[in-house]
Parts: sequence; C-alpha cells; structure tokens
Amino acid sequence: MSSAATDDQHATAGPGPELTGRLGYLLKHARLRLGELATAALAPYGLDGRELAALLVLASGEPASQQEAARRLDVDRTTMVALVDALEGKGLVARHPHAQDRRKNVLELTPAGRATLQEATKASDDAERRFLAPLTEPAIQQLKDALYTLVTQPGP
Repeated sequence: MSSAATDDQHATAGPGPELTGRLGYLLKHARLRLGELATAALAPYGLDGRELAALLVLASGEPASQQEAARRLDVDRTTMVALVDALEGKGLVARHPHAQDRRKNVLELTPAGRATLQEATKASDDAERRFLAPLTEPAIQQLKDALYTLVTQPGP
C-alpha cells in the first residue's frame, strides 16, 4: 500500500486529536449521539426531548402556570405556547384558567399524559444508560456533577 493510500485511510478513520482535544467538539458530538438514542426511544410515544422535559416539569408538583413552566424549562413565552399547544393537541396536557388569576393558564397532565410520561421516561432513561454504558458508575456521576456545575453557574 502506498504512503498516500495509508494517509487517506487515516484521514477517514475519524477525527484527529486537533478535534478530539476540543471540549466544544466533544460536547457537540456527545449531545448528537445521545440525541439520536433519545429520539429513537421517544418516537413510539410521539414525543421529542423538549416535550418530555415539559411533561417532567408539569408532573413534578402542583399544577404550574404556563409562565412558571416556561421559567423552569428556560424557554421564552412563544416557545412555551407552541409546546403546550402541541402537548394539548396530543391529549397529554390540559390548560385551565388559574383559580385566583384568570389571566393565567394552569397546566396539568391528563391521565394519558401521566401514562405516556411514565413509559417515555423509562425509554429515555434506557437510552441514557446505553449512551453511558462505556463509563463506570463513578465516572457517570462525576460527568453529571461536572456538567451540572457548568450549567448552573451564572452567565458571563
């Protein structure tokens, strides 16, 4: 095999250290791989990751206003309205006027929303386990802790 052919083979073998040493590259590609697994896992439930996150937030306590849910999801008002419209259209969320402030909408999971959330969460957790399978439990916890620290720091 010629030297040029060997160089071509190495060039297509995958990213080199100039990329794999870059945090941005690693985070992007880790997110893409996890996203592929999660998308496939959630497809049977007609959900995407953002919709699952919204269901998780809505199931985590008392009925929340759209504004409160948007704040917890860190999405703007327009995005939240579209998200709630989609979930309501799927029969997973019900929107009701707030008892004390009729200008607000309260969001609650429907029985179908609760059942879907339970099954979709299991599927999503399984996808995450498959993604993290090459790591040990301590390494998984260390990764989660480090990422949590980074994403909860005040912005620049």
